[in-house]
Amino acid sequence: MDVKGVQGAISFDGEWITITKTPIGARPAPVRIRAADVTGTCYKAGTRLFHGYVQFLLPGSLAAGEKSGVMHGGRPPYEDPHSLSIPRKSNDAAEKLIAAVEQARN
Repeated sequence: MDVKGVQGAISFDGEWITITKTPIGARPAPVRIRAADVTGTCYKAGTRLFHGYVQFLLPGSLAAGEKSGVMHGGRPPYEDPHSLSIPRKSNDAAEKLIAAVEQARN
């Protein structure tokens, strides 16, 4: 199960979540998270004007807050390794991915 994001992607194989961000000029640095370790998820749907995001919460770490302003549109910062901005066209895939992760957590 894959979700195409803004400058990256999220994939889920039933046990592991892999967030791959593609920074300009550097090699992709994937972050792997075990679904059983996730304590919660945050999801904000993308709209025509602003991108949304998918964020995974882990024990012992605080959720990165949403940045305000026109350029950020209420999303976590790009540097947050446990989140990825998504365009509006990826909303359905993101909802399915979050449902699959929530089911795997239980």
